[in-house]
Amino acid sequence: MHHLSRQQLAILVALTIVWGINWPVMKLGVSHYPPLTFRALSMWLGLPVLALGLVLLKVPFRIPRAAWRELLWLAATNMFVWHVCIILAVRTLSSGRAAILGYTMPIFSAALGALFFASPLGRRAWTGVGAAALGVLLLLWHELTHMAGRPVGVLLALVAAAFWALGTQELRRTRMEVPALAISFWMTVLTAILMAVLAWVFEAPDWTLPGAAATGAIVFNAVLIFGFAHAAWTTLARGLPPVASTLSVMLIPVLGVFSGALWLGETVHWQDGVAVLLMMVAIASVLWPARAARA
Repeated sequence: MHHLSRQQLAILVALTIVWGINWPVMKLGVSHYPPLTFRALSMWLGLPVLALGLVLLKVPFRIPRAAWRELLWLAATNMFVWHVCIILAVRTLSSGRAAILGYTMPIFSAALGALFFASPLGRRAWTGVGAAALGVLLLLWHELTHMAGRPVGVLLALVAAAFWALGTQELRRTRMEVPALAISFWMTVLTAILMAVLAWVFEAPDWTLPGAAATGAIVFNAVLIFGFAHAAWTTLARGLPPVASTLSVMLIPVLGVFSGALWLGETVHWQDGVAVLLMMVAIASVLWPARAARA
């Protein structure tokens, strides 16, 4: 349905791996360090890496004055709510299940697109959304009882997913004539400022030097998540229709579940294997080339 260039495919594969294994990394980090401070430090340390990428690629940093209002809205929908809510949710939920709830985003995106953005989906796209939804339910199969006792974490993750879905729709339709990497850089700057303020207000009494585990998680997030992954996602989200970009990354929660099981001892069940197949169906529904129309 949507042809990917070699560059887009390479970005997609790297993004899936990095974001997938980051879920247990984040869980490890926030288990040993205040979550808002963890996020703020990761962003501020990642900004020089992202800036260096723009310099090497000769991407201009400038944002026209008239575009700052729209940039602020894009940052709010794509990053502000997502980063605040999801990092707090990760602290209360298992890393794999937080990833699954976060990646209900394609379902929200499809619903928002159909209801508010005049983006009706074809049969293949709805098949993909349905497969993704069923895969999410299977991955949550053994966690629903446990999650009933942690409603705040579940609610935070779902709110984060809904706002990210809205942001993806808005990012695809932005009228800003600015490179995607520049948009990603300034959204990260704005979000880093917000996270620093929130960390100072709510976590200042808990500030200490991070230990080895927290330091490793902060460095991983700084270099690979904020130095690479968010910029890669912005590039994909602007270059592909929302349903294609969102469903194409549905292996990320699966990778989050299995890496959490490997590193943190979180349990994997047969439903997880079936969910992998459903996620593959979801991805294929938007990325598998359509047969040429008959004359």
